[in-house]
Amino acid sequence: MNNQSQTLIRKFFEEQSFVDSDIESFNNFIEKELMKIVEENKIIEPTIIPHNIDDFKIKLDKIWVEKPQITEADGSKRNIYPVEARLRKITYSAPMYIEVSSHINDVQRESFVTQIGNLPIMLKSKYCHLHKLSREELIQKGEDPTDPGGYFIINGTEKVLVNIEDLTSNKMMVEKQRTGVSEFVGKVFSERGSFKIPHTFEKMKDGIFYLSFTRVKRIPLIIVIKALGLVKDEDIMKFVSEKKQHDEILINLYEFVDIKSEEDAVDYMAKKIGITQSKDIRIERMFEILDKYLLPHLGVSKEDRIFKAYNLCKMIKKYIMVSNQGIGTDDKDHYMNKRLKPSGDLLADLVRVNLKVLIGDLLYNFQRIVKRGKFPSIKVIIRDKLLTSRMYSSMATGNWVGGRKGISQRIQRLNFLETLSHLQRVVSPLSASQENFEARELHSTHLGRLCPVETPEGTNIGLRKNLALLASISQDTDEDEMVKRLKNLGLKMII
Repeated sequence: MNNQSQTLIRKFFEEQSFVDSDIESFNNFIEKELMKIVEENKIIEPTIIPHNIDDFKIKLDKIWVEKPQITEADGSKRNIYPVEARLRKITYSAPMYIEVSSHINDVQRESFVTQIGNLPIMLKSKYCHLHKLSREELIQKGEDPTDPGGYFIINGTEKVLVNIEDLTSNKMMVEKQRTGVSEFVGKVFSERGSFKIPHTFEKMKDGIFYLSFTRVKRIPLIIVIKALGLVKDEDIMKFVSEKKQHDEILINLYEFVDIKSEEDAVDYMAKKIGITQSKDIRIERMFEILDKYLLPHLGVSKEDRIFKAYNLCKMIKKYIMVSNQGIGTDDKDHYMNKRLKPSGDLLADLVRVNLKVLIGDLLYNFQRIVKRGKFPSIKVIIRDKLLTSRMYSSMATGNWVGGRKGISQRIQRLNFLETLSHLQRVVSPLSASQENFEARELHSTHLGRLCPVETPEGTNIGLRKNLALLASISQDTDEDEMVKRLKNLGLKMII
């Protein structure tokens, strides 16, 4: 059996690498995530346009990344390999191109392809020159054939992006509070693109359920559900629970029985958060807030409102069941309630924020020239150095979007095992100076996912962990595709 085990393990590592998950995450980022980020910012509309034009739009279309190149001092371009980047203290990066078109009154004025920056490339990924090279070819290119890759070269320094462990988004978790007005609190982090909005459910001493999100603080939950289009009390009761009538819901429905239409509910909310304009504008602004900031992961259009109402009903049901001890509170340390952010997700966050900065800069330059009475070509005012310099800066310093520090670290090369350990590191965003005993403890769900031994002593114990040797991180799956496959297996949808 021992010989068989050795053969199996040897075969596994001949085909797999310790950093396969990270490389797959980077490939996924370039192939899918980049296009999603561009889709989020597809149409740009300047506020200041020439007076003889009714409508002007800038559209971002296709985006793609080529293989790493270097532009020499004489302007010539050629391929670059990692060993040269290390020796010459330059960044191993590839040009990123985008298709841009401008439209005047819905008629295309110009269309062109431009470089919007250089993207650092992960070694051994699909976009690296070392991808699928044999042992002899790697030696010929000056590389260590046993080096696993999975890191970047920034200004000649080898940098690794450490995996970040975070609470899962778009899932309601109910926990018991030691202090505060509400005994139990339900929390949801609703994530869509660059938005990550915390929602809080509370039940006050008067038995009324309240919801807080962004500017909207402690609005009665029944009012929010009615504002989303689920107006009939009978329907609300049915969507919370068909089998059992909960007294807690009856109290809430009785309290707001006077509100009989969407408009009344929206107006009530607008007054409550202090919007003081005329009624029409009040209602319009409140609907805008509901569409954009209330559970944005379910959609941001008018058609999605009713689904948000259904989801809020299900969240009330869960909250009632937990507060009545029907089911237990959620365990934040269970790995089912955690997600890991590998290199691809971290780079997506960085590109998403910096692309918005680039678009802001483009708009500023366009409007400044229009004010002078000229009509510029878009090609002239796109600054490709802006995106590149901001990305290089974050990767060189480790200061990431959202105020996080130490994301990008200099790879430790004291010995081969330490290098592998550094490439598989998992860091919790919790502060090392606080106690957080439960977060530091070993949880039964770490088995096979995280190493139970490899964590530092001292303040970082249990916060800085490492993936288990054979652990791999699965990538995000397409929900529509998943539902389709489940339906083929016999899943029945309950509305």
